[in-house]
Amino acid sequence: MAIMGRRCSMNRNGWGKRLLLPVLLLSLTACAGSTLKLQEEAANHASIGSAYLGTGQYTAALREFLKAEKLTPADPKVHYLLGISYHGKGLSDQAIAQSQKAIALKPNNSEVYNYLGAIYLDQGRWDDAIASFNMALSDILYDTPTASLYNLGRAYYEKRDYDRALKYYGSALEKDPDNVLKPLIEKNMGIIRLDKGATEEAIGHFQKSVALAPSLAESHYWLGVCYQKLRRTADAAASFQTTVRLAPESEFGRKAKESLHNPKQ
Repeated sequence: MAIMGRRCSMNRNGWGKRLLLPVLLLSLTACAGSTLKLQEEAANHASIGSAYLGTGQYTAALREFLKAEKLTPADPKVHYLLGISYHGKGLSDQAIAQSQKAIALKPNNSEVYNYLGAIYLDQGRWDDAIASFNMALSDILYDTPTASLYNLGRAYYEKRDYDRALKYYGSALEKDPDNVLKPLIEKNMGIIRLDKGATEEAIGHFQKSVALAPSLAESHYWLGVCYQKLRRTADAAASFQTTVRLAPESEFGRKAKESLHNPKQ
C-alpha cells in the first residue's frame, strides 16, 4: 500500500507526466518519421509511374502507381494517376472508380472532374460527361477551364445540340484566345457550321484551323469537302491532296483519296 501511495504522490507532483512526456515526444517523432518515409517512397513510385505515362507505357505506370497506393492509400493524386493508367489500358470502369476515389478524397478537384468527364465522353455517356465538366467549371480557382469548355462543346455536339456546342466552343476561345486547343475548336466549329448548311462560315473556321496547325489533316479534308460543295474543284483537289500527303493511312486520308478518284460533279 505504501508503494501505491508514493506513486500517487508522484503523479500529483507532476513527476509521472514529466517522465511520460519525453517518451510521448519520441513516439510522435518516430511516427512522423515513418509517415514521411512512406510518403517519400510513394512519391518516388509516382514519379517513375508518371515517366512511364509520358511514354504511353500504361502497364508499367500502373505497376508503379499501385505500389504508391499501398503506401499512401489516401493520396488523391495517386488515385487520379491510377485512373489515367487504367484508361490508357482500355479499362474504363476501373478508371472511373479511381477517379471517383480521387474526388472523394479531394472534392474540389477540377482536373479529375474534367478527366472523368472525358472518360464518360469515350463511353458515350453524354449527360454524365456534361455533369462532370460543369463540376470542374464550378471551381473558380480552376487553372485550365478552357479544357472543360471545349469538352462541353464536344458533348453537346454529340447530343446534336449544335447551338450549345457552338456556345461552349466560343466561350473556350473567349476565355483563352491563344490556347493550344484553338485549331481543334475551329475545326469542330467548322463541322457544326457545315452540318447546319453554312458552308462559307465553315470554310472560315477550317482555314483558321489549318493556319494554326498546318499538319492537321482532318481540317484539310473538311476544307476540301466545303470547296467541293461550292464546286471549287481545284481548291477541293488541293485540300484533298494535302490530306493524303499528311496522313495517307488515316480515315480522312482514305476519304480524301476516294474523293480525288471520284470527284463529285
